[in-house]
Amino acid sequence: MQTRRFASRRDGQQLTQPTAKASLETAGANDGPARQSAVTVSSRQRDSPPGLGRADRAVSDDTPLLSDRSGVTDAVRAQLLATEHWSLLSTRTNTWNETFSRAAMFSTIVSAAVVALALVAQATDFGENFRLFAIPLLAVVLLVGLGTFARLSDAAASEIWIVAGMNRLRHAYLDLAPELEPYFVAGHHDDREGVLETWQPGGFRGRPSRFLASTPALVGAINAVIAGSLVSLLAATAGATASVAAVAGVAAGLVAMILATLAMQRSRARFWHDYQPRFPG
Repeated sequence: MQTRRFASRRDGQQLTQPTAKASLETAGANDGPARQSAVTVSSRQRDSPPGLGRADRAVSDDTPLLSDRSGVTDAVRAQLLATEHWSLLSTRTNTWNETFSRAAMFSTIVSAAVVALALVAQATDFGENFRLFAIPLLAVVLLVGLGTFARLSDAAASEIWIVAGMNRLRHAYLDLAPELEPYFVAGHHDDREGVLETWQPGGFRGRPSRFLASTPALVGAINAVIAGSLVSLLAATAGATASVAAVAGVAAGLVAMILATLAMQRSRARFWHDYQPRFPG
């Protein structure tokens, strides 16, 4: 009796094992398309551009591309524009720091020269030895001042270029989100009017103080005074009277100031002549 039960149990296991094997084969046959689709999905993920997450892949597969390059979304564009904006801001900060440093250095040199001239004048009673000391000293100071003026004029032109670039970036921001235009205070066109809207906003536009009180103009005024003093000393050394030397010095100073003003205007005019705006107003 026990032998029959064991035989029947063993027969049942033998019958069960082929059935389980057949079910596994059937499941494997049914899972074939699923495995193939999984392999296809993994290959697509492997061939997708690097740096894209699930959301970006879904967007790139289900929605039309915003540009010819795959994966370039509005968020990526805004990030790139913001990076360029910060780069221009950093460049503008460095330009201002260089402007202040050069102006401070020139002011220090002028102050030291004035102190030296005062000490020598007391020792020589403004005689011939004073003129022999003052003429080369003022010539060196004027040379430094001219170099400082030239660099500050170039820095002013660079600032206009930077402001134009930031206006161009604001135009790109408004292309991405036109509804934000009422919240922008600065200009968003890279032409002359747009730059002036950012550089000289509101009631400050057109005021001569913006030009006369600029750092290059102040350095140019100091250079004019130095040039006039130098010409007066040269005239006195050549044998001219005090009145003639004073008139020559005043005339030289006025000429130097006019030349500095023309140089500043020419620098800006040359910039606007060579500059080509891409998004004029």
